[in-house]
Amino acid sequence: MLLLFDIDGTLLHGAAQAHQDAMNEALRIVHRVDADRVPLRLSAAGRTDPEIARAILLAAGISAERIDDRGPDVREECCRAYAHLCPADLSHTVLPGVPEVLEWLDGLSSVTLGLLTGNYEPVARLKLARAGIGRYFPSGQGAFGSDAEDRAALPAIARRRAGRVGAPNRREQTVVIGDTPRDIACAQADGVRCLAVATGPFGTDELGQADLVASDVREMRGALEGLLTAVA
Repeated sequence: MLLLFDIDGTLLHGAAQAHQDAMNEALRIVHRVDADRVPLRLSAAGRTDPEIARAILLAAGISAERIDDRGPDVREECCRAYAHLCPADLSHTVLPGVPEVLEWLDGLSSVTLGLLTGNYEPVARLKLARAGIGRYFPSGQGAFGSDAEDRAALPAIARRRAGRVGAPNRREQTVVIGDTPRDIACAQADGVRCLAVATGPFGTDELGQADLVASDVREMRGALEGLLTAVA
């Protein structure tokens, strides 16, 4: 079973400020755009880094062609800035119960853990390392905002990485775990299941389109136990 975890709102809470600051710095360096002065109200929840950058830049009057051309530069500058801005210790942002769930899953030979996040991969890896839970997510697994701007494309990328050449991890053995309707939508776009957990900005009623909904990490573990028992 391939379990693909979102980060912000699912594993961590309150770890996004340095990430936002790094993106804003990247937009200033690459496009000379001050995101704080752009008249745009944008919720980052469930969006990929390049999607967020595009929305800000379009609102600032930057052409789509220029956004595409300079996308790699924005990614590089954002990751560079985050390496300097990321707090040395993010352990206080780990949601209660998450370390215990990851430790339990890490001990199961039938489970592969991966990330499915809109963060650029270097940002995601550093964020989780500083939070003290990065070791549970091996390199070479998962999918990130640096792989695709469209979050709907990420589950298929993660399944290919978890499978063999020409044989991606099967859809029926893949679960996306996240806290936003966009996590649910990307899972549905690839035909995989989604376990939504109301640990972010959305309540259980707003996550009702998921295959399974948990109100907190304790319920998330119970749902995972049920899933893993059913496929055993």
